[in-house]
Amino acid sequence: MVDYHAANNQSSTGGVQTYMEQENDWDRDLLLDPAWEKQQRKTFTAWCNSHLRKAGTQIDNIEEDFRDGLKLMLLLEVISGERLPKPERGKMRVHKINNVNKALDFIASKGVKLVSIGAEEIVDGNAKMTLGMIWTIILRFAIQDISVEETSAKEGLLLWCQRKTAPYKNVNVQNFHISWKDGLAFNALIHRHRPDLIDYDSLRKDDPVTNLNNAFEVAEKHLDIPKMLDAEDIVGTLRPDEKAIMTYVSCFYHAFSGAQKAETAANRICKVLAVNQENEQMMEDYEKLASDLLEWIRRTIPWLENRTQEKTVNDMQAKQEDFRDYRCVHKPPKVQEKCQLEISFNTLQTKLRLSNRPAFMPSEGRMVSDINGAWHTLEGAEKGYEEWILSEIRRLERLEHLAEKFHQKAAIHESWTDGKEAMLTQKDYETSTLSEVKALLRKHEAFESDLAAHQDRVEQIAAIAQELNELDYYDSASVNARCQKICDQWDILGSLTQNRKESLERTEKQLESIDEHYLEYAKRAAPFNNWMEGAMEDLQDMFIVHNIEEIQGLITAHEQFKSTLAEANKEREAIQAIQAEVQKIAQSNGIKLSGANPYTTITPESIDSKWEKAMAMVPLRDNALQDELNKQNSNDNLRATFATQANTVGAYIQAKMEEIGRISIEMNGTLEDQLTNLKEYQKTIMSYMPEINKLEGYHQLIQEALIFDNQYTSYTMEHLRVGWEQLLTTIARTINEVENQILTRDAKGISQEQLYEYRASFNHFDKDHSGALMAEEFKACLISLGYDVENDKQGDSEFNRIMGIVDPNGSGAVTFQAFIDFMSTETTDTDTADQVIASFKILAADKSFITAEELRRELPPDQAEYCIARMAPYSGPDAVPGALDYMSFSTALYGESDL
Repeated sequence: MVDYHAANNQSSTGGVQTYMEQENDWDRDLLLDPAWEKQQRKTFTAWCNSHLRKAGTQIDNIEEDFRDGLKLMLLLEVISGERLPKPERGKMRVHKINNVNKALDFIASKGVKLVSIGAEEIVDGNAKMTLGMIWTIILRFAIQDISVEETSAKEGLLLWCQRKTAPYKNVNVQNFHISWKDGLAFNALIHRHRPDLIDYDSLRKDDPVTNLNNAFEVAEKHLDIPKMLDAEDIVGTLRPDEKAIMTYVSCFYHAFSGAQKAETAANRICKVLAVNQENEQMMEDYEKLASDLLEWIRRTIPWLENRTQEKTVNDMQAKQEDFRDYRCVHKPPKVQEKCQLEISFNTLQTKLRLSNRPAFMPSEGRMVSDINGAWHTLEGAEKGYEEWILSEIRRLERLEHLAEKFHQKAAIHESWTDGKEAMLTQKDYETSTLSEVKALLRKHEAFESDLAAHQDRVEQIAAIAQELNELDYYDSASVNARCQKICDQWDILGSLTQNRKESLERTEKQLESIDEHYLEYAKRAAPFNNWMEGAMEDLQDMFIVHNIEEIQGLITAHEQFKSTLAEANKEREAIQAIQAEVQKIAQSNGIKLSGANPYTTITPESIDSKWEKAMAMVPLRDNALQDELNKQNSNDNLRATFATQANTVGAYIQAKMEEIGRISIEMNGTLEDQLTNLKEYQKTIMSYMPEINKLEGYHQLIQEALIFDNQYTSYTMEHLRVGWEQLLTTIARTINEVENQILTRDAKGISQEQLYEYRASFNHFDKDHSGALMAEEFKACLISLGYDVENDKQGDSEFNRIMGIVDPNGSGAVTFQAFIDFMSTETTDTDTADQVIASFKILAADKSFITAEELRRELPPDQAEYCIARMAPYSGPDAVPGALDYMSFSTALYGESDL
């Protein structure tokens, strides 16, 4: 049976009040229902005998056997473990009254106020008073000290029954009478603690007698709880007696009190293991997220560092579109993952500090600083890649323009040189007359003039080819071959021209007659023809500009060219007048012209034809220049639009960055209010996202228009993107700091006033509002809070110890989170390895080891398997097969090498 000695040594004012209320209840029930009285007689008699048998005696009639007070005093000595005054052995009434009074005085000394119960009624065998006295003794010594979840006595016993029977079907304990009538609650209590004694699933709710007899017999046989009631008495009563049921149930409670201690120990271990499992899961999640992010960065950087050149502008623009897709689609989720990673890391470290666990050290290369470093490298690669793409587009655009210009000039030159070698190698002067030779010589002089005029074009072709080579043009080989062919042919033409000139000069001595007009015509027609060819070439020349100033320069040059057309037309008319004069002389003198001008191949018809072509090209050039001017005006509008939006967004980001800096320092109200305000502030920030997207749209139009500079703003899209990401990260980090402060406050039991005091002290000494205290500022703060860290040997030692706690990395600065962690640690307590070891020792029944069977019996399945998988085998001298070492396991939970 249960030992009540320990409970008998405790009493309190609250206990006295409880019993006074219970006695009042008894007074109101003095007129007992006969069925209830019968149940109380059986229950109270059995309860008394369960204790009296320890002294080798018992009672048969509860109102008769206590009349002389001897067995009553003996009962009190057994259940209290104390000695009462020596009883009087006389048979007279006075002796009996004195003995009963000694018993009642002892009961009163335990804080119980007996109302309406006197020694005379007990001596006279008053059944009601005797039962009331025994009920008072049961309440004091069997029920008062029952405590479950801050409830005691009857309420505590009822709550204990509800907790133990909650998982069982058809059981709903709400009182100590009808809830026990079908017997299932008694069987559920036994099965919960000793499932080997009861086959609960075989019981039926509609067979209460069988259920009650089964529970009573099992309790008497295996739990040493005597049978205190008959099943028929309970079933046959509309409402069983509450006091009888409470007395019976209290015996079950005390029989299983050892199991209650084990359950408490198991709950403590479950709590510790749950924290450890949650922390390990967070560590695994951090490691996976960090690995995935670093792997993505590792795969992305080589792509950004790839500088494989493309052959065309379109190919490079395709790369630019891929890069834009990366910036707008692929990177933003990774920015969010990086922010979430930092938040998870800070939250995990806070939880580890709060649960008195060692700080989390990620795997090598996965620290937050490693990820920030990799991210910085990624952003550097992004910037370099974007600059390279723009540079390549400029280079390829320049190359395409130069290549087209090269082939155009080469085609014109090749067209001009066609047939020139054959003309220079003919021997026509050997059979010509003097006038014909003179004509040939003059013609050759005109050709030399023409040849010299084409020297500039050859040099331009060579210069363009050289520039294409320097810019690494992909088809440089064909360009070089064509250029070399032109240069070789040019050298041959120069040599042939010199040879023919020498031949004509030798023949010139024999030829004296020359037609002055033909010669004059040839001399003036050749440069004019060259001028027209040059003008037509210039009018067809390709151009590329990037701003309004450049196109206006081309328009000005074109206007200057048009201003020379009147003089050129006069020259054309003068040249045609020379040819007309030749015809006039021939006609007036009856001369029959032999045909074409011997000094030139340039005919008046060809001059007029080229002039008409040149005049037709002028308006076309006007239109092309005007179209380009319109394009540059449109581009300038794009620059201004982008600049207006960029200046607005840049100012907004700067203002919000300064504002969040002030908010993080000047937070007022409760932490929950601050968190709510910060999240509302975050929503306000996120509502500005459409303006960022609008700016991205303008930026895309800028890039599509190949606009590379903007004099209207100092902001670049890259600068604004980084600023926006920094703003979002800052507000998220500030929210996380407040959440961690709430977590610290709730876990450590810190009041709101204490947090205000900590924040006020911290802000007072944070003179530069940086959000961190330097070493000297922190020392002054500690002194203001009453810490003895003055500048002496002992004070310096204490200050160095505290700095080692709040600044383990030796950065020289103390954050507010580290400050409140330290202050909360100074004022609160946490679970320790000693407490966990003590809990395991209870589960192990005071052994130095524990078995897997014991863990599975006492702990939830997942946490039992967690312990079994991590506990090392026990190797002490008292080891048995399957013994596990719970001491080293508990020590490892807290990162300690020993206790």
